[in-house]
Amino acid sequence: MAEHPMHDQVALVTGGAGGIGGGICRRLAEAGAKVVLTGRGAAKVEAAARALPGAGHWGAAVSVIDSAALAGLAGEVERRYGRLDLLVNNAGTTRLVKHDDLDGLTDELIDEIFRVNWRGPFACVRAFRRLLEAGDGGVVVNISSSAAPTGKGSNIAYSSSKAAVNTMTLSLARVLAPKVRVFAIAPGFVDTGFVSRDPAWVEPAIQASLMKRAITPEALGDAVVAAVTRLGFSTGCVIPVDGGPL
Repeated sequence: MAEHPMHDQVALVTGGAGGIGGGICRRLAEAGAKVVLTGRGAAKVEAAARALPGAGHWGAAVSVIDSAALAGLAGEVERRYGRLDLLVNNAGTTRLVKHDDLDGLTDELIDEIFRVNWRGPFACVRAFRRLLEAGDGGVVVNISSSAAPTGKGSNIAYSSSKAAVNTMTLSLARVLAPKVRVFAIAPGFVDTGFVSRDPAWVEPAIQASLMKRAITPEALGDAVVAAVTRLGFSTGCVIPVDGGPL
């Protein structure tokens, strides 16, 4: 593979200042892309953009649940860069709720999870569709989860929202072809501070894979780069990055 296989390409990563998003952004920047990252808090996203290797990166404090702001961001990306080659829908939310605690999974939490984890990615694709379809076409990568097919994970609503992301990936691949390729990348347990470090939950999650170790954010970044640069005749795929499930 070329040293900088994404030279001069423009990639947008939602939730790019977080743990998983940070690893993805680093790998994209190392591959030569100009990275636009979004998240909450202008100072945080701007600092994350400055910390990336290479040049041309930008941090924008935009929420994926604000469709009007996403439309404005699309216009600003076009003004600054004139193109968008990759959209990584990484922003997400969850909370640990035991699966048998049905009362603990409140209506408010369910709505928040689906608003961020499903509506957010859809709204981003809707906002950036025209840019992604321009030129030779672009790529969408939705960050899903190994919880989608198993029904396991931090709570029932989270697993369900990621299953919905997988279905959305298949639907978008169909309607955006042939200009835009669409993937979902489904990690197992990723070593970040996003979820509780409770050993009663974390250790079983690690032991549930053949590799017996947590996945790094950078490993997900490697998968994103590979999907963009190596899988040119693939779309509508859910790619597991889970260490091999038992």
